[in-house]
Amino acid sequence: MPSSTGAAVWLPVALFLVPLSAEAQVAQPAVADSLQRAVGTLTARLDSLEAGSCPTGAAVAVPDVPASQDSSLAALAVAVRRLADRLERTLATRCPPGAAVAGAAVPGAAAAVTPTDSANGDLEALRAAAAEAAGAQPAGQAAPADTTRVPPSGQAPTAGPRNANLLNPEISATGDFRLTVRDESPQRDNAVLREVELSVQSTLDPYSKTKIFLTFEDEEIGVEEGYIYYAGLPGRIRADAGKFRQALGDLNRWHLHALPEDEYPLVYQRFLGEEGLSGIGVSLYTPLPFSLAGGTHEVWLQGTLSESEPLYAGGRQPTVLGRLQNFWQLSRSSYAQVGFTATGGNNSEADLTSRLLGLDFRFTYRPPNAGTRRDITFRAEGYRLHSTELGETTNRYGTFLDLNARLSRRWIVGARYDWVEAPRGLDDTEWRITPTLTWWQSEFVYLRLQGEHRNSDLAGTQNLLTLQAVWAMGPHKHETY
Repeated sequence: MPSSTGAAVWLPVALFLVPLSAEAQVAQPAVADSLQRAVGTLTARLDSLEAGSCPTGAAVAVPDVPASQDSSLAALAVAVRRLADRLERTLATRCPPGAAVAGAAVPGAAAAVTPTDSANGDLEALRAAAAEAAGAQPAGQAAPADTTRVPPSGQAPTAGPRNANLLNPEISATGDFRLTVRDESPQRDNAVLREVELSVQSTLDPYSKTKIFLTFEDEEIGVEEGYIYYAGLPGRIRADAGKFRQALGDLNRWHLHALPEDEYPLVYQRFLGEEGLSGIGVSLYTPLPFSLAGGTHEVWLQGTLSESEPLYAGGRQPTVLGRLQNFWQLSRSSYAQVGFTATGGNNSEADLTSRLLGLDFRFTYRPPNAGTRRDITFRAEGYRLHSTELGETTNRYGTFLDLNARLSRRWIVGARYDWVEAPRGLDDTEWRITPTLTWWQSEFVYLRLQGEHRNSDLAGTQNLLTLQAVWAMGPHKHETY
């Protein structure tokens, strides 16, 4: 259905195309200009209403055109006056008192309105009236075979100033606040703005898109991710280039504020880094063209300069990561996922080589008729880190088990068990139990109460209680994978 902007474009054209009688040729340009100005004002008021605000100012003034002067202009003036009257009645219904003037203060407006023109607050009716006044096909009738105006060769079609916003990127922001109490004295760092994340995403052209995530943490600005990617390449390949979170396990690609707990699993922190594994380089992804046991199979191959102190002692030499992920839809309500990951690299300056192997499993139960109110997800991951440093070889292991159950649309309960050995050096074993209770205030805000019991061979035991508040604004909120 044509919009009010379309009416604003075609009504002035119609004003100049109507046939002129010989006796009205002198007065016609002035009358046409007045009608054109009225249409422009009417369009601006309708645009403001569609945008959710109440336009102010006087009602649209539509000039009188006697039928004896020009019957075509007179008919068009009556149509514009009727539309103006309907708009003002709609404003009076939708907007608070004083926000708009009820009724069209134009000469002869009351005589031009029939009982069927009474405004009922339906904006679609206004659009239909605008289309009819502009000479478009009335609602309920078939459109002509071809009403599309093809722009000249080489000229890109335009859709007016409102579509200029399509050139702007989508911008989102997320805040993550923590309030923590420990069973030790003195208390320290009890209140922390853990992270503020700014997300900028955009479609660059028909071939590529980009995502950039900036983080503000401890009064420092960092780039968590920033990459360009191409989807739909030959062989159903997706290619990413830049800095990105790597395809390791089920949770490493998730951003901190989207995790089911307030931190990454302990094995991620000890084997990969405090915030998981990310790197700068190139990533290739493709689904495999065959199925085993009714499953779907995907492959990642990534070559990066990974930023990982535990794996590579801060080295900046090339690393390689490969992942095979398998997905099975077990029933309408449940699915399972199994993944295998291998990554490794060298740091010749530190005489260090590291090889990491991982196995991850995920099971989710989510009834289709209660997908936003009931689901259960269980995750289990295990890793083996084989490293050689200064001629000494070690094998260290780590794992975690994670269970989350959505009880209703707002409430989620969960618990995670972590166990991991130190990646290198002294043999220190840690384990943790982390129960959580999460309340989704809305799509934009969630609150989480989390307990944590820590145990370390070297550091002893510690208990924490954390209240976490996460809020998001913009089109991209708590994005998961």
